[in-house]
Amino acid sequence: MSTDSTATTASPSGARSRVVLGVAGGIAAYKACEILRRLTESGHDVTVVPTAAALEFVGAPTWSALSGKPVSAQVWDAVHEVPHVRIGQEADLVVVAPATADLLAKAAHGLADDLLTNTLLTARCPVVLAPAMHTEMWEHPATQANVATLRSRGVLVIEPAEGRLTGKDSGKGRLPEPGEIVEVAREVLLRGRGAADLAGRHVLVSAGGTREYLDPVRFLGNRSSGLQGWALARAAVARGAEVTLVAANVALPDPAGVKVVRVETTAELRAEVVSAAAGADAVVMAAAPADFRPAAQATTKIKKADDGSAPSIELVQNPDILAEISHERVRADAVIVGFAAETGDATGDVLTLGRAKLARKRCDLLVVNDVSGGAVFGSPENEAVILGADGRSVAVPRGTKAAVAHAIWDQVVATWS
Repeated sequence: MSTDSTATTASPSGARSRVVLGVAGGIAAYKACEILRRLTESGHDVTVVPTAAALEFVGAPTWSALSGKPVSAQVWDAVHEVPHVRIGQEADLVVVAPATADLLAKAAHGLADDLLTNTLLTARCPVVLAPAMHTEMWEHPATQANVATLRSRGVLVIEPAEGRLTGKDSGKGRLPEPGEIVEVAREVLLRGRGAADLAGRHVLVSAGGTREYLDPVRFLGNRSSGLQGWALARAAVARGAEVTLVAANVALPDPAGVKVVRVETTAELRAEVVSAAAGADAVVMAAAPADFRPAAQATTKIKKADDGSAPSIELVQNPDILAEISHERVRADAVIVGFAAETGDATGDVLTLGRAKLARKRCDLLVVNDVSGGAVFGSPENEAVILGADGRSVAVPRGTKAAVAHAIWDQVVATWS
């Protein structure tokens, strides 16, 4: 799924979704302009509510021009319309980006000294906070306690990204990319309030396709784009989970709120998955590991032979990561989900092969894709059948990979239940 999604999400009444974009006083406030642009261009009715400090970074005329609405940080403006109550009451979603340490503290303690904090107190819709601050501020016990309090109340607090901060500093505390914050907002709007059924859960997702190098420039690989794994990670964040994404050769921006570990080979993928699986409530193996690797990797580029002959390459089998974590479970209560990209052959059709794989791997759920003719790879859409070790079979009709991702998480939640 592209982060440039233009689909309009309607409110329960069928009208355009009413989104409040709160902007706190951090240097990342300028990035909220891009969030606003993407939300308005996708058809949402957006009201910007900055703090007074935010207006020191980006002025009110900018917010008014981009939103098409007057902008104020004070409860005293247009008092007859009672904005400090009305804005929150009428919203379908409140997103605050950036959310500073000060804003998090006020929200956690119910303080309401400006229009944005009043809006947060009166909102009865989903609330998404995207923190941005220096690493030391994010890691401070006071901030972490405030985040825990907010999450316990059902607020979705996105984990900040790692990278360059203000000045020369670098670390965790960077605002996630605007497009990815919009993706989270879109997911939350689709599911509505009370849908954070993964809150308090740590989930591990793998995505992409591994590469096994023949020499320094050539490799064996596959066509996996990583789009389904990305959709699974985004959906899990929107449902409240702590998400680790092990990505094999995926050229996509990090999903907001996700810890991304990038790998290349199957051996590297295995090491990261086995390590992270020990602390995961669910593992979804959406990656496509190469089944084989060269027995030996040439240290220099393999040259063409003058006589036109081709080199002989000996292959050895890679470890079966899904079977390993399913057979040798560190946590008996963890749900393990595998993927099967099948085409059918002389031994059986796609579902027959899928059921055999489910039994052989011993995972709890297996997502079966019919990839005949190259279907699914690189496409924004998918369809699948989810098979369960308990005998269930759930057909997921063709739709966006986000819709398929939510169907998979629905089955994970059902397995826990």
